[in-house]
Amino acid sequence: MSADPAAPADDWPEGVARHVLREVDSTNAEAARLAPHLTRPTWILALRQTAGRGRRGREWRDPPGNFAATLVMRPEGGAGQAALRSFVAALAVHEALTLAAGPAARLSIKWPNDVLLNGGKVAGVLLEGLGQGAGLQHLAVGIGVNLAQAPPASDLGQTNVPPVSLRGETGIAVAPEEFLSLLGPAFARWEASLVTWGFAPLRTAWLARAARLGQTVTARTMRDSVTGVFETIDETGALVLATPGGRVTIPAADVYF
Repeated sequence: MSADPAAPADDWPEGVARHVLREVDSTNAEAARLAPHLTRPTWILALRQTAGRGRRGREWRDPPGNFAATLVMRPEGGAGQAALRSFVAALAVHEALTLAAGPAARLSIKWPNDVLLNGGKVAGVLLEGLGQGAGLQHLAVGIGVNLAQAPPASDLGQTNVPPVSLRGETGIAVAPEEFLSLLGPAFARWEASLVTWGFAPLRTAWLARAARLGQTVTARTMRDSVTGVFETIDETGALVLATPGGRVTIPAADVYF
């Protein structure tokens, strides 16, 4: 089987539900409320979010016409395996944007899961574990895509990657419901690849789309900052930098170019 399961998004994946809401505080928050009552993977799409969230509690603004959705699922394996859905999501968003904008769109993925268009951030992913106690009962895969408008750069916090939108960069208008029809099947294909073949094929596909691979980047954690050449990602998805002091493996950080 090919490690790159891109194909036209003709059919919605069997056994996956989808709900479209006119307005909600946050699709991830709605996912947490609905998760105990769901019996199958479910997409929750909001046409408007009033309290969207990004990584590390940052606010995520949703101008009208942009995409905000969360997939609620029961991932196989433990927390480490669940975290690999970050790469499933990034590859699925990259594929859906390629289908929407055509192969000429200059898309890449900034570690671990921001999707860039013409060098600017067009999409982001937020994973949150749901459940009580030590066990992971559900996983919420939140995805935001600037389809129509780019929010102000100040909304992204300290970054040197400016926000962009699909329409602003390509002139192509895609409604949120249309984008979900592309994203849902793409996610299902990459998820099936992960479950069937493990992370290795996804790692290969992700590296083929990686932004600034082989170039110098800075990774900032909550405690320190490491600058080095972006060499690869390891078998867990961690960032590997080549520094003057040797190779450094970083499981979680914000990357700056």
